[in-house]
Amino acid sequence: MAVMNNEALAGIFPYRPLYVVKVGSSSLRHASVYDDLAALSAGGARLLLVAGGAADIADYYAGIERPMRMLRLASGDEVRYCPPDEMPHIVAAYEQLTLPRIRENLGQRELTVFAATATPEGLVTGTPNRPLRVVEGDRQRLVRDHRAGAVSAVDVARLLSLLDTFDVVCVSPPVTASDGGAPINVDADVLAAEVANALDADHLRLVTGTPGLLADPSDRTSTLPHLCSGEGMTYASGRMRQKVRAAELALKGTADVAITGPHTANTHGGTRFWRAAAPEPDLDLLTRMVEISSVSGGERELALYLLKWLTEKGVHAVIDPAGNLVATRGSGPRRLLMLGHLDTVPYRWPVAWDGAALTGRGCVDAKASLAVFLQTLVEFEPPEGVTVRVVGTVEEERTASGSLYARDHYPADAVIIGEPSGAGAVTIGYHGVCKVRMDVARTTGHTAGKERRTAASSLVDLIGEVEAEVGKCSPEALFAVLNLASGGSGGTQTASAVLDVRVPPGTELDSMLSVFEDGELLLATPPVSTPRTDPLVRAFTRALRAATGDAPRLLAKKGSSDMNTLATRWRGVPMVAYGPGDAHLDHTPDERLSADEYRRARTVLSAAVRDWCVR
Repeated sequence: MAVMNNEALAGIFPYRPLYVVKVGSSSLRHASVYDDLAALSAGGARLLLVAGGAADIADYYAGIERPMRMLRLASGDEVRYCPPDEMPHIVAAYEQLTLPRIRENLGQRELTVFAATATPEGLVTGTPNRPLRVVEGDRQRLVRDHRAGAVSAVDVARLLSLLDTFDVVCVSPPVTASDGGAPINVDADVLAAEVANALDADHLRLVTGTPGLLADPSDRTSTLPHLCSGEGMTYASGRMRQKVRAAELALKGTADVAITGPHTANTHGGTRFWRAAAPEPDLDLLTRMVEISSVSGGERELALYLLKWLTEKGVHAVIDPAGNLVATRGSGPRRLLMLGHLDTVPYRWPVAWDGAALTGRGCVDAKASLAVFLQTLVEFEPPEGVTVRVVGTVEEERTASGSLYARDHYPADAVIIGEPSGAGAVTIGYHGVCKVRMDVARTTGHTAGKERRTAASSLVDLIGEVEAEVGKCSPEALFAVLNLASGGSGGTQTASAVLDVRVPPGTELDSMLSVFEDGELLLATPPVSTPRTDPLVRAFTRALRAATGDAPRLLAKKGSSDMNTLATRWRGVPMVAYGPGDAHLDHTPDERLSADEYRRARTVLSAAVRDWCVR
């Protein structure tokens, strides 16, 4: 028996990726931007739009026949003069032109919208800059009433509440002044970067009218696709300097950062900024995969990046209806499947190389494994009659929806699962897993009553009884309690818990499920193991022995993986799990992976794949 209640599992660990998208008023006049936002919303993303207003401010001033005063800086640049008496007009330009356009266009796409300047709402606070030195003719003077400044505070709680309520939350300059005076005009690109950092956004997109940052501003085909921290200003000029400044500022946070265009939030024609430069080119793919946030439910950006990477390498790749990345080489009746996963658990920190070790969420579980699979595929030409396929699945950490789709659409004769075994070992078995929700309801009563049991107390009793029955069914089974909750309304108390049981090999899944007859079964996958004598295992043992000179280590793990998901229907298909990294670091804030470990895994996997394919 196999059960996958995807909706219930997603509810246990809900996650919606957050995009902060900055769009200037010129780009806001293009339908493509609104189409992009609607597509992201339809995919489950939370959207915070930061609106720029330069073009609309110019139109507003022209409409009221008011001259727009400018200041020339010592550098030669010109800036709009914003004394206190000008700020009401700048606010009016946003409120009468920019924000209504946004509400109208997103409303036409059936999205609910909150749109306001940050001034009356107090969503963002700014601190005025110091007096500005300007040039007038041959003289220089200080301007002390220029109401421009920098972001000093973001009301994170209110913005998150709005994001939970509306499909799109839009904020624009000016912002509330920390000194209590007239509003502060802040650069909209920098505002977007500050908000992205404060909200721990997954993605920051700075939309422009060009295809990203250009090496030669006169050549629209000269897009710089990748830049590391500190490199962008070499190429930026004019207004693009503020976008690069904002991108560099955002690298202090955890979002993946890109300048995109023309007039689109998609990264296919943009410049990505990376905070962690790989020590060597062969580590670029791994580093960039770890930098791109892909928490379960938000794998789209990583899948698109890898799709482009594979296509540029000449490998046929697609994103399937489940959202999985699928890359294939060769053709023939013998089929080898390498199945890793794109997603990670939540909580990220800035990715960095600490000496020869990479730190960042997912570097061990299990982006390094998938990176090894992809690099092996790119470098390997399968022999005649052999198909080698790599699938990067979605939702492995939550609902297993990606591997379920792979199970039903990509049959194979042998499978390598991408999970950390350590470069010097291979996993040949996993425990099965059962997840069950137990619910208890009781009539409300005073706890001072004799033998009175609340719903929570009754649930505790029930959990103890279930744990005892699990032990009788299989003494080697592992038992844990997830997501305790209690509540109620009116005259009824309620309590619920999700129970997690790991089922060892040799225990029939159906016998374990009989323990949970009174609960809601969320997930049930069988234990699985592959004989040591199987050709796939032997291919790895030979590769490991050649790489290390030591006796290969064959592991049987008490956790579970996509191997178990495939085994819900696939019988007799040999499967192992292999990948670099220490599995004890999975889901911890200490994930780290050495370059040597990664490279050893590439050597072993390449040898094992070649061995299986030719034998």
